[in-house]
Amino acid sequence: MLRHIITWKLAAEDMPAKLENSATIAAALQGLVPLIPEIRSLTVASNVVSLGANWDLVLVADYDDEAALRTYIDHPEHQRVVGIIRPLVAQRAAVDFLV
Repeated sequence: MLRHIITWKLAAEDMPAKLENSATIAAALQGLVPLIPEIRSLTVASNVVSLGANWDLVLVADYDDEAALRTYIDHPEHQRVVGIIRPLVAQRAAVDFLV
């Protein structure tokens, strides 16, 4: 099993906008689950501890292997969601590891 973790710092600076953008991103990503069978599990969560260095949002998703992850990444519906996310994000980091 391959675990795919993405974390974002949102571009919005005020909390109401961050919360709205977090909800938009979470809904868009969660909407992919029934559309892309390679997704084994997917969780999107907002940061709940306001430490200055913390990032705002995280995606934790599991796939059978790297090929399944690549299928997800290249899927047209995922690419559509990337188009929703990119304008809302200032920074992105990713880690993929075996579990």
